[in-house]
Amino acid sequence: MEVMLRNMFQALGKSRSANRLAKKYGLRFGAARFVAGETIKQSIDAVRKLNEDGRIATLDHLGEFVFSEEEARESAEMCIQTLDAIASSGVTSNLSLKMTSLGLDISRELCMSNMRRILTRARTHNNFVRIDMEDYAHCQVSLDIYEELRKEFDNVGIVIQAYLYRTEQDIEHLNALGANLRLVKGAYKESPDVAFPEKKDVDDNLKRIIQQHMKNGNYTAVASHDPAIIDFTKAFVQVEGISKERFEFQMLYGICEDLQKQLVQEGYRVRVYVPYGVDWFGYFMRRLAERPANVWFVLKNMFK
Repeated sequence: MEVMLRNMFQALGKSRSANRLAKKYGLRFGAARFVAGETIKQSIDAVRKLNEDGRIATLDHLGEFVFSEEEARESAEMCIQTLDAIASSGVTSNLSLKMTSLGLDISRELCMSNMRRILTRARTHNNFVRIDMEDYAHCQVSLDIYEELRKEFDNVGIVIQAYLYRTEQDIEHLNALGANLRLVKGAYKESPDVAFPEKKDVDDNLKRIIQQHMKNGNYTAVASHDPAIIDFTKAFVQVEGISKERFEFQMLYGICEDLQKQLVQEGYRVRVYVPYGVDWFGYFMRRLAERPANVWFVLKNMFK
């Protein structure tokens, strides 16, 4: 049943018609737990509340269904407005984005132009931008673009997914750039030809790449809600004498709130990934696919 539900939600997340219906009916059926709202103001308010108890954030204006240059530029403009809102409000947050929302599937040149605009504005505000990794089809081009951008900007990082076989080699290559990486398990449905099909293998690889990237001396964002991964990281940095200034834990908005607050109380830096926007459906479906507990939460809301 769990596998069937996961496959169903992953398929729905890629459906254009389902996305259109979601835009029409808004953040219902429990999505508001995982998405901070549809407007910049709502997202800034959510970040301010996180900041009040010591958590920092990364804001993401959701958008994965971009089919024209105009839509891609509008998405880039929303990223710039988000950076401006962070600066003017005084909240502590940086920005995450998906390059497909900036026109990557339309043309690389369009995406690069939008990325340069965003990173230039972020640099003006002394802020940082994280490129989210998407499915395997976009992996190499995303890394290529990141490498090109790092020649011009030092305020940009990227995400690396532990479920891909290629990950250790990618991290070693990125070491030469002094890359600031967010390390995750991975949330897309991928072929066993390119990704570990078994959870244990993914978990083991995540532990390996946490060690690898930290030993390379580069800033590391460990993005996981798994207590075993978090405990592993805490034990590893203690043994290696790695300062708490050289890494952070990252978690998703609305998930494991108690654990987030506990880590803050223990003196760790905790950054919460805060998504917002009208194009929330694909993100929401991946959250349901990741954790069966999320499905039951939504079902309970539907019957209230």
